[in-house]
Amino acid sequence: MSYEERLQRFAGLLAGQADLAFFPISADLQYLAGIPRDIPNFGAVMHPGAWAEGLWIAPGRPPVFTLPRMTAEFGGLGGIAGVEVMVLGDFDDPAALVRQIAGRFGLTARARIAISDRTLGETVAALHRLFPEATFSSATAVLRSLRAVKTEAEIAKMREAGAITEAAFTDVLAQLRIGMTELEIITEVDFQLRRHGALGPSFTTSLYNVGPNHELIFGQREKAWHRELYPPVSILFDFGAVHDGFCYDYGRTVAFGAPDAAFQRVYDLVMQSQAAGIAALKAGQATAAQVDAAARQVIADAGYGAEFRHRLGHGIGLDVHEPPFLTASDETVIQEGMLFTVEPSILIYGQCSARVEDVVAVRPGGGEPLTAGFQSLIVIE
Repeated sequence: MSYEERLQRFAGLLAGQADLAFFPISADLQYLAGIPRDIPNFGAVMHPGAWAEGLWIAPGRPPVFTLPRMTAEFGGLGGIAGVEVMVLGDFDDPAALVRQIAGRFGLTARARIAISDRTLGETVAALHRLFPEATFSSATAVLRSLRAVKTEAEIAKMREAGAITEAAFTDVLAQLRIGMTELEIITEVDFQLRRHGALGPSFTTSLYNVGPNHELIFGQREKAWHRELYPPVSILFDFGAVHDGFCYDYGRTVAFGAPDAAFQRVYDLVMQSQAAGIAALKAGQATAAQVDAAARQVIADAGYGAEFRHRLGHGIGLDVHEPPFLTASDETVIQEGMLFTVEPSILIYGQCSARVEDVVAVRPGGGEPLTAGFQSLIVIE
C-alpha cells in the first residue's frame, strides 16, 4: 500500500469523526506518510515554533506538513514527497501559520480536532487557544485499525530487522567472557546492531541478571552497569534492531557457568511456554487473553506461576510496544498479519532466571516466528 493510499484511507476513516487531524513526527506519521524519525535524544532539543511541527490532515483536502526551519534543514525533512511542506522561519509566528492552514481547511472555532497520542502538551494548549470551542479526540485510535494488521511487505521488513538482531547477537556471543561488566556487554550489543545495519537499538538495551551473588536491579542502570559477572549467574538479554523504521524485540538467556538441574528445568519450561504461545496464535480462533493463558498454563502447571511476572507479549511494528497486548485483560480477537512478541520468563530472585523473546506473525494454523535461532541454553565457561 502506498503512502498516498494510506493517507486516503485514513482521511476516509476520519470523515464524520473529526474536521482536522494532527500528527507530530512519530510512528503514526511514518506509517501514514513515510516521514522518518531520527535517533531520539535523552534531553529535549527545542526549536522556535516546534509545537506546530507535524502533519495536518482534513477530509477532502491535501495534507500540509509544517516544520520549523531547524528541523527542515538539519533534519533533512524539507523535501518530503507527497505532501505540501510549509517551513516556519525562526522569527515567524507558529499560531499565524496554523491559522492560515485552518482557513484553508475551512475550520471554525468549534472544530472537531483529532490529535496523535504523542502530541505535546504545548501543542494541545496552543490549539485550545486557537480553537476555544473545539472538541478533541484521539487520531491514533482512528489509525490503530490500519496499523495493527501488517502487510506481507511490512512483515518482510520485520523479518529483516530480526535477521540483523540475530546476526548482532551471534557476534556478541563470540565476545562474552567471564568477568565482563554489564556495561561492556550492553555496549557490545549496541555496536553489533549498528555494525550489522541497524539505525540503532529500538529501545534501551537491557540485561536482567540473576544469581545467588548477583541481585536483579531494575531502573538503576548506572548502579547495575559496572558490576562484573561471575558464575553462577543467568544473563537475560532484551534488545532489538531498528530497520527501515521498524522495531525488533528479542530475548535470549545465557548462563555464566554450567547450569545446575534447577536452572536447566527453568529454561526448558520457558521454551515450552513460548512454543505453546506461538501455537495458540491462530488467526480468528483466539483472543489475546487466550494466547496468554495457553503459554502461562505451562509454567503454572510446573509450579512457577508466581515467577512468570508479566504479560506474555505485545503488538510490535513501527513502535516497540503496540496494542493489542497478550495479557489476561485483552479480549481482542487476533487477526492474520498481526505481529506479537512472545516472551515468557521465570524470574527467581537470588537463584536463576530465564527468558526468551521472538516476534511472531499470526497465521491461520498458528504463529510464524520471525527469528528462531539459539533455542538451547547458551553456556559461557
